Order: sequence, then C-alpha cells, then structure tokens
Amino acid sequence: MTATYTFDVFSSLDGFGAASANWTGYWGKQGPELLDHRLDLYGGDQRMVFGANTFRAFVQMLASGEEPGVRDPWVTRMTSLPATVVSSTLEGPLDWPDATLVSGDAVEVVARLKEASDVPLRSHGSLSLNRALMSAGLVDRVQVTIFPVITGQTGVASVFQGADDFDLELLEHRTLDGRTQELIYRPTLHG
Repeated sequence: MTATYTFDVFSSLDGFGAASANWTGYWGKQGPELLDHRLDLYGGDQRMVFGANTFRAFVQMLASGEEPGVRDPWVTRMTSLPATVVSSTLEGPLDWPDATLVSGDAVEVVARLKEASDVPLRSHGSLSLNRALMSAGLVDRVQVTIFPVITGQTGVASVFQGADDFDLELLEHRTLDGRTQELIYRPTLHG
C-alpha cells in the first residue's frame, strides 16, 4: 500500500503563493478557525516533504521569528514532524529536529518514499517540487487554501505557473472564518 501524498499550499485568489510590498503572512487574513484547523491538520502522524528552496525559507523564517505566523501552534507542530528534504544543493546536518536529507531525482525519491512510508506524506509549499510530482502522478491530493486577496501587482511565486494541465475532482471544501476557502482536489493529468 502506498502512502497518500498531499500538496498543501496557500494562495491568493489570483494564484500567487506569496506577495511583496506590505502584505504579511496569511496576507493578514488569518483567523481563529483557520489556525485551529491548521493545527488539526498537522496533529496526526505524517511525514513532511520539502524541496531545498522552501526548506531554506522555513529555516530562515523560523530563525528570525519576525514573520507573522512563525510561532503559530500549527507551524510549531509541523517543525516537530519527521521531514524528508529533497536537495542536491543542501548539506547536512539540517537545522530541523527530525529531517533526513536525500539527494537525487525528486520523482524517484518521492516514489520510493510513498512505497516505504507507513504514514501519510504532506508538503507545504515547495512549488516546483510539487509541480514535478503532480506531472509524475505522485500527488494524491492538492489542498489549496485561498485567501481573500488579489495580488495582481505584488504577487510572487505563482503556484501553478508552468504546471501541466490537470482535471481536478473536488473531494472536500470548507470556508474558514467566513472568508478563506480550503479546497481539496484529486488531480489527474488532462488528456
């Protein structure tokens, strides 16, 4: 039996994973329902999967402690979970409590991990890694949390730019704090 792999990502309505200028974490739209839900998501046994860029960004953000949301309970819980970091550029030891550094082709690494893992796999962010995994058919669920903002002038990190075409089957949806949408899909390559 293979482990379920979830690509978990935050996005503006126009598809950006972050923004420059005066936006803060969560685009300033977090609320108690969202934060409680995120803590629940990270409460069970699972293994995190990160690419090098996202892992570096998390470590830097956690070290500075300045970004809003860095000390939210769900983030603390995420950092306590075992993690696999796929990178050919990072060197160990990693500044993460239970992280394993694996070099090589991400598709091959995650395919082996899915076969060997006895817990679900989850990746928060790691956009280019997850686009490659989606194209290889290794992503079972795409969980997009859409914040009620449009970052047309300041958006950075387009979540799906350069991705293949996919048909999406809606598995779950919810509204958090009366404004933020969480959509969970099963992706299938189109055509």
